Amino acid sequence: MGTLRYLISRLFQGAALVLAVVVLNFALVHAAPGDPVETIAGASGGMSEELQAELRSRYGLDKPLPVQLGIYLRQVLSGDLGYSYFFNLPVSDMIAERVPATLLLVVTSVLAAFLIGTTLGVLSARRPNGWLSQSINVLSLVGFAAPVFWMGLLLIIFLASWVPIFPVSGMRGIESTGKGWGDVLDVVHHLVLPSLTLGLVYLAQYSRLSRAAMLDVLGADYIRTARAKGLSEGVVLYKHALRNAVLPVVTVLGLQFGNVMAGAIVVETVFNWPGLGRLAFESVLRRDYPTLLGVLFFSSLVVVVMNQVTDLCYRLIDPRIKTS
Repeated sequence: MGTLRYLISRLFQGAALVLAVVVLNFALVHAAPGDPVETIAGASGGMSEELQAELRSRYGLDKPLPVQLGIYLRQVLSGDLGYSYFFNLPVSDMIAERVPATLLLVVTSVLAAFLIGTTLGVLSARRPNGWLSQSINVLSLVGFAAPVFWMGLLLIIFLASWVPIFPVSGMRGIESTGKGWGDVLDVVHHLVLPSLTLGLVYLAQYSRLSRAAMLDVLGADYIRTARAKGLSEGVVLYKHALRNAVLPVVTVLGLQFGNVMAGAIVVETVFNWPGLGRLAFESVLRRDYPTLLGVLFFSSLVVVVMNQVTDLCYRLIDPRIKTS
């Protein structure tokens, strides 16, 4: 009963947070300089004042901002994210079309960074003064300090230009049929550089965090007791120490999901990956308010859901954590 009450409370908190983010996004987007109608007029080579006024009336841009906000909130609550000014398509359909590409990129990058980074942190903590630990520390510092776009450009230069192993843009090749295992391998081939670019930064963070957590846990009394019982080093490390040391990494993983989504915008722009990040970038350039607000709404919803999932994972990993 306590768990159910806790879940209901977190659900209401998440809904209130999403509502606040929607209002804030609406205010920030409309406060930015630029006019969607003038952008459309410039893209079409010119437009009369009468036609511009008609477009503003059709899109509701001639109404006061609070009225526009009320109309938009009613649309969102009814599940309608509106129509794109530029593409003239339902925003929900455009997001649904691009979500798989973004989720594939983000989930692949995050899981690879989490698994590899945690493993490197554990290996580094076993012998903190050894050459392997020092090498991992240096690589982590480089990965942590390098900007995402700079890392992407370096990978393009080394692995797509100097040594042409991977493609530089897109999700599929021109010769792809979209069917069978050949298409799957083609997508994986195109996925390597974007996911590597996005994952390297977070891999560095997770390796340093897991190393520090493991060093702290390995000095605990129950670890010394486990070793005194004659348990093997592998059992001590992976069954007793890692279970507690991974908690800070899981916390950062959940809280940084929003940063990963933001990093995906840069990566998708660099590699022309057909996901939500690329759609958001194009919407900013074209002052396409409904599309940009729809992408931001979906991203905030994903971040809130991931925070709830992080809390549940905490309870599964460490049964000592109880709901207050």
